Amino acid sequence: MKLISAALSLFAKKVEIALAEKAIDCQRELAAFSQTAGYSPRHPDVLAHNPKRQVPVLIDGDFVLYDSTVIIEYLEDLKPSPPLYPTSPRERARCRLLELYADEVILAPLKELMHRNEPGAKSRADWAAREETAKAAEAVLENCYRKIDADLAGRNYFFSDFGAADIAVYLQLFYAQRLGGPSMKPFANLWRWYQRVKARPSVALVIKETLAADAKLSAPVDGAFKDSP
Repeated sequence: MKLISAALSLFAKKVEIALAEKAIDCQRELAAFSQTAGYSPRHPDVLAHNPKRQVPVLIDGDFVLYDSTVIIEYLEDLKPSPPLYPTSPRERARCRLLELYADEVILAPLKELMHRNEPGAKSRADWAAREETAKAAEAVLENCYRKIDADLAGRNYFFSDFGAADIAVYLQLFYAQRLGGPSMKPFANLWRWYQRVKARPSVALVIKETLAADAKLSAPVDGAFKDSP
């Protein structure tokens, strides 16, 4: 089994954490990436197998998948234990909805912060305008934090055990912290959960590697990790 990943790909990191949690042996290849040129040149396996031209791509013998959610669901079927999804149909559906909320709803305002770590971005003519948009996006992110905080009331994880929803939400929030997003500390349930998730070995490794890649590839961001990595 082989995973085409990338040093700073949020969605590839989702799959890397799932693989580690399930202790599935998988070779990892990193696609070329820079903040200025993006994914260039495109990895040949990505071009061959993903019409979206994006990582992650999972190759399992003669079987190939793309999209982080589809890949994680395949890993769940391939190796059900330890589970990353609840067992009951309704809880599984709720887990998938929360993963979707992370990947699409939280990601939308997060994208408005992504100019902040591009080398030379502060010297561009559109910096002030983009920062104005980013400040509005931070308010949207705080509303997301508020919802998640309520969902986590009385819980260690979103469901009975750590799973796919925790992975997806955590990574969005971690990347928001990288980009100088709002503090999570006012949201006590969320902040305790965030600390609990980042202590897991699978997640701690992703944090370590991402911070190392940031140091090489990204410009420093004012206010990054105002809470902690």
